[in-house]
Amino acid sequence: MKERAPALIAVVLLLSLVFGTWWAADYAQRAILTDPPRRITHEPDSWARDFVMVRTDEAGIAINRLEGNYMQHYPDDDSYEITTVKATGQQPGSPITIGTSDTAVMDQDGSRVVMTGNAHVHRQADPAQDRAALDVTSDQLTLMPDEDVVFTDKPALVINGKSTMNGKGMRYDNKTRQLQVFSASDVKISGQEAKPGNSAKPDTTEKKP
Repeated sequence: MKERAPALIAVVLLLSLVFGTWWAADYAQRAILTDPPRRITHEPDSWARDFVMVRTDEAGIAINRLEGNYMQHYPDDDSYEITTVKATGQQPGSPITIGTSDTAVMDQDGSRVVMTGNAHVHRQADPAQDRAALDVTSDQLTLMPDEDVVFTDKPALVINGKSTMNGKGMRYDNKTRQLQVFSASDVKISGQEAKPGNSAKPDTTEKKP
């Protein structure tokens, strides 16, 4: 029995040490105040002034450029709110397009830019294919940079060379050069009055809802 006493004492001390360590850790964890889970609200977490953002293709060639006076990022929906916006699209094989507006929201991982307030998109002329410049003006225009498309469901003024079209709703695909104006009114083709349904060029169509 005397030979076992030191071993029993060692076991008791070891158990006491383990229990004491566990109690101290549990007490420390309960005593330290932890931060509550952060509420996800639509509040900016970063900002920038006089910024320029450039997107490139797989070959490293710049295809889209976005710049503005002020930008705020919102983590809840990963969107960017921008003031005094200029968006430039220069997809290979397509005419350069330049969009401007008072404000804009970029979301969907940069694949959509909603331009609001004096929104204007200008497609440069393409002399090689004998295509005049194209201008679209509206209170709001939505740009899809990856698809090279611009559209709106609001009233818009479209000037395609010498032709002008007023309508509610439009869509322009810069890759195919297809322009659609919905609910068109006050259409002038090459300076002459025309009814909705006529086309200024093969790449221009007008449809009613």
